[in-house]
Amino acid sequence: MSLARQDFQAFSEALGASFARYGFAVVADHGLDQAMLDAAVEDTKAFFALPDGVKRQYHQPGTGGARGYTPFGTEAAKDAAVVDLKEFWHTGRELPEGHPYRAYMRDNVWPVEVPRFRESISTMYGALDELGRKLLMAIARYLGLDDSYFDDKVALGNSVLRLLHYPPIPADAPGVRAGAHEDINVITLLLGAEEAGLEIREKDGSWLGINPPPGALVVNIGDMLQRLTNHVLPSTTHRVVNPVPERRGFSRYSTPFFLHFEPEFEIRTLESCVTAHNPDRYPEPITADGYLNQRLREIRLL
Repeated sequence: MSLARQDFQAFSEALGASFARYGFAVVADHGLDQAMLDAAVEDTKAFFALPDGVKRQYHQPGTGGARGYTPFGTEAAKDAAVVDLKEFWHTGRELPEGHPYRAYMRDNVWPVEVPRFRESISTMYGALDELGRKLLMAIARYLGLDDSYFDDKVALGNSVLRLLHYPPIPADAPGVRAGAHEDINVITLLLGAEEAGLEIREKDGSWLGINPPPGALVVNIGDMLQRLTNHVLPSTTHRVVNPVPERRGFSRYSTPFFLHFEPEFEIRTLESCVTAHNPDRYPEPITADGYLNQRLREIRLL
């Protein structure tokens, strides 16, 4: 579907219908500047090409991978027996000195070895943050809420831009690039899914490959929004499988933006999403920060 070429009502209906059916949607003509994206991807590749010892200088153990570098083989899907075959970098929101949300959000770190990294990644973060709010406006309209419903709930959300590198895969590698999982956050905006491997689990248990056109944005519902909507919008299980033998020698890069609520926002089921046929699954509310930390422990980052 196209954000630029459809009227907003039609876009909202198409987006919501895709989310309700699959938990995923593919958005073309999203308006992100290609030169900006190219610069960010170039700097992402430059960072991951650094020696392992240099990259590990930016690892912050015990922080849940909130900022900086998380080494290969650290994260695992919930209940998985093996770790994922990936390494990644996290950049978060910049907050002014003295802001109360600094109790929840760490300062960013920046690799001096890639001179343009801070500028290009910060620019990408801001662009995806803005686009995410537009998508939430469409979701709000689909749910019958005011278009601005999510604005104050995500304005200073604990959102994270993840730069992902899946290195080449040896023939005898245990596990997969990313085990079957659901995202923790509100919605995820993913660029770089053109390289095959991303799959979503259908309701019958089969797996469906996601093959977006070049430059398209893949968007999916996270567990926080699933909880808020009482599963009207589902957080679909997905994974990144290992490539076919002829592609095993190639790296895979992607840049998911995990859009989050503000840390103190209380996730309480929307009344409009509770019916006789869909009773409230979550009678006890939880703060976004409380839910995030609960889930980070489950995936071995805390």
